[in-house]
Amino acid sequence: MRLICILCLVLPWVASADTEPDFVKDMAKVPFSLSNPQAEPEQWLLAHVDVETTGITPGYHEMIDVGVIITDLAGIEIDRLFMRIMPAHPERAEPGAVDVNGFSVSLWRQRGYVSEAQAIDQWFDFHDRVVGSREVLFVAYNAWFDISFVDQLFRKSGRTWRHLFHYFILDLPSMAWSQGIHGLTGQHLAHKLGIAVETRDPLEHTGITGAEFNVRAYQALISLAGMSSGK
Repeated sequence: MRLICILCLVLPWVASADTEPDFVKDMAKVPFSLSNPQAEPEQWLLAHVDVETTGITPGYHEMIDVGVIITDLAGIEIDRLFMRIMPAHPERAEPGAVDVNGFSVSLWRQRGYVSEAQAIDQWFDFHDRVVGSREVLFVAYNAWFDISFVDQLFRKSGRTWRHLFHYFILDLPSMAWSQGIHGLTGQHLAHKLGIAVETRDPLEHTGITGAEFNVRAYQALISLAGMSSGK
């Protein structure tokens, strides 16, 4: 009897431990590509992405909006997407995050929002319409932060962001570092590059204003890299 009781406790745990999550199964559906932007630049686009969140911990805090600007490799805009998202746990919003992005349930209801599941559907629709069969590199400022929150959003629906973006991602501070700009912050980079900083007004500061800044920074950095290589 004792053995039976132990097995009753252990076997369900073993079964659940061996079960692949849906987002892992979804990864197996991502097509494999040998294309690279050096050899086939016309087959590649960039997605300049910025997210706003309820805090700094992916998997606990959540996205509350996202801005996406699709460009060619020269940074010329093709199309854009902005979605305001109602998080599943708005009560987890930290004061520091709210000071930056102005999030509140009442404001989101006033301005309009989509659910997390709707956001994923709309993102796929946008991608299919604008990108088609081309490859896309994810570009962001604090790239690990943005892609981590995007990853968590997709996992909730059993999906993977790899259907939208290439395995490799680009972060702007690393690009700046290679040009001798080591200040890391957006303000420092804007000053060095002579571009407009992103607004700090919490009622205007969104994922799309962040994505716009990312595009300006990217354009300035590749221009600087071109001048350096021409010396």
